[in-house]
Amino acid sequence: MEKSFLLLFLISLLSYTTNQALLTVSPSSSQMFDGDYVSLSCEEDDSSAGWTLRRNTSREIRAECEEWGAAADSSCNISSVLPWDSGVYWCESREGPISNMVNLTVTGGSVILQSPVLPVMEGDDVTLLCEEKNSFSLPTAFYKDGSLIGNETTGHMTIQHVSRSDEGLYKCDISGHGESPSSWITVTDRPANTILHPSSAPPPDPTSLNLVFSVVSHLVVICPYFISTLLMVSLYRHRAKASLPTQAEQRQTEDFDNIVEVTTEHHF
Repeated sequence: MEKSFLLLFLISLLSYTTNQALLTVSPSSSQMFDGDYVSLSCEEDDSSAGWTLRRNTSREIRAECEEWGAAADSSCNISSVLPWDSGVYWCESREGPISNMVNLTVTGGSVILQSPVLPVMEGDDVTLLCEEKNSFSLPTAFYKDGSLIGNETTGHMTIQHVSRSDEGLYKCDISGHGESPSSWITVTDRPANTILHPSSAPPPDPTSLNLVFSVVSHLVVICPYFISTLLMVSLYRHRAKASLPTQAEQRQTEDFDNIVEVTTEHHF
Protein backbone atom coordinates (compact mmCIF):
# COMPACT_ATOMS: atom_id res chain seq x y z
CA MET A 1 0.00 0.00 0.00
CA GLU A 2 2.87 2.35 0.77
CA LYS A 3 4.21 1.79 -2.76
CA SER A 4 0.82 2.85 -4.15
CA PHE A 5 0.90 6.14 -2.23
CA LEU A 6 4.48 6.78 -3.32
CA LEU A 7 3.65 6.15 -6.97
CA LEU A 8 0.66 8.47 -6.83
CA PHE A 9 2.78 11.17 -5.20
CA LEU A 10 5.33 10.92 -8.01
CA ILE A 11 2.54 11.17 -10.59
CA SER A 12 1.29 14.35 -8.96
CA LEU A 13 4.78 15.86 -9.06
CA LEU A 14 5.04 15.17 -12.78
CA SER A 15 1.72 16.97 -13.42
CA TYR A 16 2.85 20.52 -14.02
CA THR A 17 -0.66 22.00 -14.34
CA THR A 18 -3.10 22.58 -11.55
CA ASN A 19 -6.13 20.38 -10.88
CA GLN A 20 -8.77 20.81 -13.57
CA ALA A 21 -11.26 18.23 -12.29
CA LEU A 22 -12.79 17.42 -8.92
CA LEU A 23 -13.29 13.84 -7.80
CA THR A 24 -16.42 13.44 -5.66
CA VAL A 25 -17.70 10.39 -3.80
CA SER A 26 -21.30 9.38 -3.07
CA PRO A 27 -22.13 8.67 -0.31
CA SER A 28 -19.67 11.28 0.93
CA SER A 29 -17.62 9.20 3.36
CA SER A 30 -14.03 8.03 3.35
CA GLN A 31 -15.00 4.75 5.04
CA MET A 32 -17.64 2.16 4.14
CA PHE A 33 -18.77 -1.31 5.09
CA ASP A 34 -18.09 -4.41 3.07
CA GLY A 35 -20.93 -4.70 0.54
CA ASP A 36 -21.86 -0.99 0.38
CA TYR A 37 -22.53 0.86 -2.88
CA VAL A 38 -20.27 3.73 -3.94
CA SER A 39 -20.19 6.09 -6.92
CA LEU A 40 -17.16 8.19 -7.91
CA SER A 41 -17.46 11.10 -10.34
CA CYS A 42 -15.07 13.41 -12.17
CA GLU A 43 -16.57 16.89 -12.21
CA GLU A 44 -14.85 18.44 -15.21
CA ASP A 45 -13.94 22.03 -15.99
CA ASP A 46 -12.93 21.02 -19.51
CA SER A 47 -14.99 18.19 -21.01
CA SER A 48 -12.53 17.87 -23.89
CA ALA A 49 -9.73 16.82 -21.54
CA GLY A 50 -10.91 13.18 -21.54
CA TRP A 51 -10.74 12.43 -17.83
CA THR A 52 -10.25 8.80 -16.74
CA LEU A 53 -10.92 7.45 -13.26
CA ARG A 54 -8.00 5.45 -11.86
CA ARG A 55 -7.02 3.86 -8.58
CA ASN A 56 -4.13 2.31 -6.68
CA THR A 57 -4.87 -0.57 -4.32
CA SER A 58 -2.89 -3.35 -2.69
CA ARG A 59 -3.62 -5.46 -5.80
CA GLU A 60 -3.28 -3.03 -8.72
CA ILE A 61 -1.60 0.17 -9.87
CA ARG A 62 -3.24 2.91 -11.98
CA ALA A 63 -6.16 0.62 -12.82
CA GLU A 64 -8.94 2.20 -14.90
CA CYS A 65 -12.62 2.12 -14.02
CA GLU A 66 -13.43 -0.68 -16.51
CA GLU A 67 -11.16 -3.02 -14.54
CA TRP A 68 -12.94 -2.64 -11.20
CA GLY A 69 -16.28 -0.85 -11.68
CA ALA A 70 -19.09 0.08 -14.07
CA ALA A 71 -18.45 3.24 -16.11
CA ALA A 72 -21.32 5.69 -16.67
CA ASP A 73 -20.40 8.96 -18.42
CA SER A 74 -17.92 10.69 -16.06
CA SER A 75 -18.76 8.36 -13.14
CA CYS A 76 -17.64 4.93 -12.01
CA ASN A 77 -19.90 2.83 -9.79
CA ILE A 78 -19.11 -0.13 -7.56
CA SER A 79 -22.29 -1.99 -6.60
CA SER A 80 -20.74 -3.93 -3.70
CA VAL A 81 -17.35 -2.83 -2.38
CA LEU A 82 -14.89 -5.29 -0.87
CA PRO A 83 -11.92 -4.74 1.47
CA TRP A 84 -9.48 -4.91 -1.46
CA ASP A 85 -11.28 -1.91 -3.01
CA SER A 86 -9.55 0.17 -0.34
CA GLY A 87 -7.05 2.53 -1.93
CA VAL A 88 -6.38 5.89 -3.54
CA TYR A 89 -8.67 7.13 -6.34
CA TRP A 90 -8.20 10.06 -8.75
CA CYS A 91 -9.14 11.45 -12.17
CA GLU A 92 -6.50 11.73 -14.86
CA SER A 93 -6.62 13.37 -18.29
CA ARG A 94 -4.89 12.36 -21.52
CA GLU A 95 -2.65 15.43 -21.20
CA GLY A 96 -1.36 14.31 -17.80
CA PRO A 97 -2.96 16.53 -15.11
CA ILE A 98 -4.71 14.78 -12.25
CA SER A 99 -7.53 15.78 -9.92
CA ASN A 100 -7.63 15.70 -6.15
CA MET A 101 -6.90 12.30 -4.59
CA VAL A 102 -9.42 10.46 -2.41
CA ASN A 103 -8.47 7.69 0.01
CA LEU A 104 -11.28 5.14 0.52
CA THR A 105 -11.26 2.45 3.19
CA VAL A 106 -13.54 -0.61 3.08
CA THR A 107 -13.76 -2.60 6.29
CA GLY A 108 -15.08 -6.04 7.09
CA GLY A 109 -15.55 -4.91 10.69
CA SER A 110 -18.70 -3.57 12.35
CA VAL A 111 -17.69 0.07 12.97
CA ILE A 112 -16.81 2.90 10.57
CA LEU A 113 -16.10 6.59 11.00
CA GLN A 114 -17.93 8.87 8.57
CA SER A 115 -15.71 11.90 8.00
CA PRO A 116 -15.26 14.41 5.13
CA VAL A 117 -13.82 12.90 1.96
CA LEU A 118 -12.60 16.25 0.63
CA PRO A 119 -10.45 18.82 2.47
CA VAL A 120 -12.37 21.23 4.70
CA MET A 121 -11.73 24.97 4.93
CA GLU A 122 -10.63 26.81 8.04
CA GLY A 123 -13.58 28.17 9.98
CA ASP A 124 -16.01 25.47 8.85
CA ASP A 125 -17.72 23.03 11.22
CA VAL A 126 -16.91 19.32 10.80
CA THR A 127 -19.17 16.52 12.03
CA LEU A 128 -17.78 13.05 12.73
CA LEU A 129 -20.23 10.15 12.85
CA CYS A 130 -19.32 6.78 14.33
CA GLU A 131 -21.59 4.13 12.83
CA GLU A 132 -22.14 0.54 13.90
CA LYS A 133 -23.36 -1.75 11.13
CA ASN A 134 -26.58 -2.77 12.88
CA SER A 135 -27.14 0.00 15.44
CA PHE A 136 -27.24 3.79 15.67
CA SER A 137 -26.51 6.50 18.27
CA LEU A 138 -24.33 4.41 20.56
CA PRO A 139 -21.94 5.89 23.16
CA THR A 140 -18.68 6.58 21.34
CA ALA A 141 -15.12 7.62 22.10
CA PHE A 142 -13.37 9.75 19.47
CA TYR A 143 -9.61 9.86 18.96
CA LYS A 144 -7.23 12.16 17.08
CA ASP A 145 -3.68 11.00 16.41
CA GLY A 146 -4.17 8.26 19.00
CA SER A 147 -5.34 10.59 21.82
CA LEU A 148 -8.88 10.71 23.21
CA ILE A 149 -10.62 13.97 22.26
CA GLY A 150 -14.11 13.28 23.58
CA ASN A 151 -16.88 10.88 24.56
CA GLU A 152 -20.32 11.31 23.03
CA THR A 153 -23.53 9.47 23.90
CA THR A 154 -25.11 10.01 20.47
CA GLY A 155 -22.30 8.62 18.32
CA HIS A 156 -21.40 11.91 16.63
CA MET A 157 -19.10 14.82 17.40
CA THR A 158 -18.94 18.30 15.85
CA ILE A 159 -15.66 20.18 15.68
CA GLN A 160 -16.55 23.86 15.42
CA HIS A 161 -14.54 26.42 13.44
CA VAL A 162 -11.76 24.02 12.46
CA SER A 163 -8.20 25.27 12.08
CA ARG A 164 -4.94 23.78 10.87
CA SER A 165 -4.38 22.33 14.34
CA ASP A 166 -7.43 20.08 13.82
CA GLU A 167 -5.77 18.36 10.86
CA GLY A 168 -4.87 14.77 11.65
CA LEU A 169 -5.79 11.09 11.85
CA TYR A 170 -9.20 10.34 13.40
CA LYS A 171 -10.94 7.18 14.53
CA CYS A 172 -13.77 6.16 16.86
CA ASP A 173 -14.48 3.33 19.28
CA ILE A 174 -17.84 1.91 20.35
CA SER A 175 -17.47 -0.11 23.53
CA GLY A 176 -18.43 -3.72 22.98
CA HIS A 177 -18.55 -3.35 19.18
CA GLY A 178 -15.02 -2.38 18.18
CA GLU A 179 -13.20 0.57 16.66
CA SER A 180 -13.16 2.05 13.20
CA PRO A 181 -10.23 2.31 10.80
CA SER A 182 -8.40 5.66 10.87
CA SER A 183 -9.08 8.46 8.38
CA TRP A 184 -7.05 11.59 7.69
CA ILE A 185 -8.83 14.97 7.75
CA THR A 186 -7.18 17.78 5.77
CA VAL A 187 -7.79 21.46 6.60
CA THR A 188 -7.07 24.10 3.94
CA ASP A 189 -6.74 27.89 4.11
CA ARG A 190 -9.89 29.89 3.47
CA PRO A 191 -9.65 32.20 0.41
CA ALA A 192 -9.43 35.88 1.32
CA ASN A 193 -12.69 36.76 -0.49
CA THR A 194 -14.72 33.95 1.10
CA ILE A 195 -17.46 35.05 3.50
CA LEU A 196 -17.83 33.00 6.66
CA HIS A 197 -21.11 31.23 7.24
CA PRO A 198 -23.28 33.17 9.71
CA SER A 199 -22.96 30.34 12.24
CA SER A 200 -19.18 30.71 12.20
CA ALA A 201 -19.03 34.52 12.13
CA PRO A 202 -17.89 36.22 15.36
CA PRO A 203 -20.70 37.72 17.53
CA PRO A 204 -21.13 41.51 17.54
CA ASP A 205 -19.25 43.49 20.16
CA PRO A 206 -21.58 44.09 23.13
CA THR A 207 -19.88 47.44 23.82
CA SER A 208 -20.87 48.69 20.36
CA LEU A 209 -24.45 47.51 20.86
CA ASN A 210 -24.69 49.35 24.19
CA LEU A 211 -23.35 52.54 22.59
CA VAL A 212 -25.91 52.37 19.77
CA PHE A 213 -28.74 51.75 22.24
CA SER A 214 -27.63 54.69 24.40
CA VAL A 215 -27.53 57.07 21.42
CA VAL A 216 -30.97 55.96 20.20
CA SER A 217 -32.53 56.32 23.66
CA HIS A 218 -31.14 59.88 24.01
CA LEU A 219 -32.48 60.80 20.59
CA VAL A 220 -35.92 59.49 21.51
CA VAL A 221 -35.95 61.69 24.63
CA ILE A 222 -34.47 64.85 23.08
CA CYS A 223 -36.28 64.92 19.73
CA PRO A 224 -39.79 65.84 21.07
CA TYR A 225 -38.39 68.82 23.02
CA PHE A 226 -36.36 69.97 20.05
CA ILE A 227 -39.32 69.76 17.68
CA SER A 228 -41.68 71.56 20.10
CA THR A 229 -39.12 74.35 20.57
CA LEU A 230 -38.85 74.84 16.82
CA LEU A 231 -42.64 75.02 16.51
CA MET A 232 -42.92 77.61 19.27
CA VAL A 233 -40.19 79.81 17.76
CA SER A 234 -41.78 79.57 14.33
CA LEU A 235 -45.23 80.45 15.70
CA TYR A 236 -43.85 83.45 17.65
CA ARG A 237 -42.07 84.83 14.57
CA HIS A 238 -45.23 84.40 12.49
CA ARG A 239 -47.31 86.33 15.02
CA ALA A 240 -44.68 89.09 15.28
CA LYS A 241 -44.73 89.58 11.54
CA ALA A 242 -48.52 89.62 11.47
CA SER A 243 -48.67 92.41 14.13
CA LEU A 244 -46.36 94.79 12.18
CA PRO A 245 -48.00 97.02 9.47
CA THR A 246 -46.80 96.59 5.93
CA GLN A 247 -45.02 99.38 4.02
CA ALA A 248 -48.13 100.01 1.88
CA GLU A 249 -50.30 100.40 4.96
CA GLN A 250 -47.77 102.85 6.45
CA ARG A 251 -47.77 104.94 3.23
CA GLN A 252 -51.58 105.02 3.11
CA THR A 253 -51.67 106.19 6.72
CA GLU A 254 -49.12 108.96 6.05
CA ASP A 255 -51.01 110.14 2.92
CA PHE A 256 -54.26 110.24 4.86
CA ASP A 257 -52.66 112.29 7.60
CA ASN A 258 -51.26 114.73 5.04
CA ILE A 259 -54.69 115.18 3.38
CA VAL A 260 -56.34 115.79 6.71
CA GLU A 261 -53.71 118.35 7.61
CA VAL A 262 -54.04 120.26 4.31
CA THR A 263 -57.83 120.29 4.51
CA THR A 264 -57.71 121.64 8.00
CA GLU A 265 -55.42 124.47 7.01
CA HIS A 266 -57.68 125.36 4.08
CA HIS A 267 -60.75 125.71 6.25
CA PHE A 268 -58.99 128.02 8.57
